[in-house]
Amino acid sequence: MKLVYTHPNLAIVVQAASLLEQSQIKCEVRNEYAAGAIGELAPINAWPEVWVVREHDATRAIKIVEGMQQPVDAPDWRCRQCESNNPATFDICWHCGEEISHKETSAE
Repeated sequence: MKLVYTHPNLAIVVQAASLLEQSQIKCEVRNEYAAGAIGELAPINAWPEVWVVREHDATRAIKIVEGMQQPVDAPDWRCRQCESNNPATFDICWHCGEEISHKETSAE
């Protein structure tokens, strides 16, 4: 097992773990309940963590997580199904669930 990512926000750590699982990298989240120990532990030692099960997956896992953290340089888009505006980071419409293949190029 190897530590590949840590962050103070559990939701972001879970998102990273989910992305790794979607990429066929087995991992687990640790320290998800450690925030209650802050005071007894240094805050950084209580941050939630993502550990990969197979150490040979660590380099690829780190690259995937780094890619997740890159800013998206794309315009927001408008759903052709329901006309709702969606952030560029969304692959499906937040309102109706229509997939990205039905998006327009901008949400002006």
